[in-house]
Amino acid sequence: MADNIMSKAATMEIPINSNGDTGTLTEDDSLEQDLQQVMVSGPNLNETSIVSGGYGGPAGGIIPTSSIKGSLNHNTNSTEEVSRGVAVEKLDSVKKWGINTYKCTKQMFSEKFGRGSRTVDLELEAQIDVLRDTKSKYENILRLATALITHFQSMVQTQQALGDTFTDLSQKSPELQDEFGYNAETQKLLCKNGEALLGAINFFVSSVNTLVNKTMEDTLMTIRQYENARLEFDAYRSDLEELSLGPRDAAAMVRIEMAQQEYQTHRDKYERLRSDVSIKLKFLEENKVKVMHKQLLLFHNAISAYFAGNQQQLEQTLIQFNVKLKPPGSDKPSWLEEQ
Repeated sequence: MADNIMSKAATMEIPINSNGDTGTLTEDDSLEQDLQQVMVSGPNLNETSIVSGGYGGPAGGIIPTSSIKGSLNHNTNSTEEVSRGVAVEKLDSVKKWGINTYKCTKQMFSEKFGRGSRTVDLELEAQIDVLRDTKSKYENILRLATALITHFQSMVQTQQALGDTFTDLSQKSPELQDEFGYNAETQKLLCKNGEALLGAINFFVSSVNTLVNKTMEDTLMTIRQYENARLEFDAYRSDLEELSLGPRDAAAMVRIEMAQQEYQTHRDKYERLRSDVSIKLKFLEENKVKVMHKQLLLFHNAISAYFAGNQQQLEQTLIQFNVKLKPPGSDKPSWLEEQ
């Protein structure tokens, strides 16, 4: 009897759920139904949820996809607003530039044809004209001094070659050894002095080039900014004068007030740049006198000592003005550069 009961118990099916308790498999059936629905009709993206925990987890771990879409839409809208703001800012900038260009062009043509007035600072304009004329003449000095260096360097190289030839002939011509030797020594001495003079002239050219193409050019750049500010100031001044002669209704008064603000802004800019130009011209004149006094004295002493054959005075001149001579062959390209 007991054996019959045990055999029946062994053949009984006991349903067990995921927790080990007896019961029906409702969750497995639900999962199977969901999978069949997806296979047949495809997922419904509008009602899809993301489970942050596991299947059958707590409801708090379920994140509706509608909230993610809302976040994405919010980010997209923010990006569009930023892009729209940048575009509007660029458009306003282009608009202001166009208005300013139109007013300045109109003022420029009015001045050229004698129909408009311009603000003139006679003293400052005279100083600017002197500076431009001085720069042009100094540029001519640079061109001539550079040409002198080229020709003189060619002569020094010729003297060097001539001295080498005399030295070679003094060794191969015993009957004229002394004569060739004297000439070889003379050419070598002239070559040495010529290199010293070239060093002095190169130093002169370098200093004048710095004065002309850096110091003077910096001042002229400020002058160009000043001239542009003057044109803008006169353009907005003329615009304000035209509006002041017109009607005085409410709309016109608003335009006059805006024109007054623009006029004051450009007037302040013009006054500031005019002051900058005056200060730079003053310091430039002092610097020019100081630099050219030293460089002209160097040029004179070096030329005089060389053509007088005074080697000692030439060397003292280089020491006095702290001129460093380049070692022989320093201008030649290196072996790697030649390759």
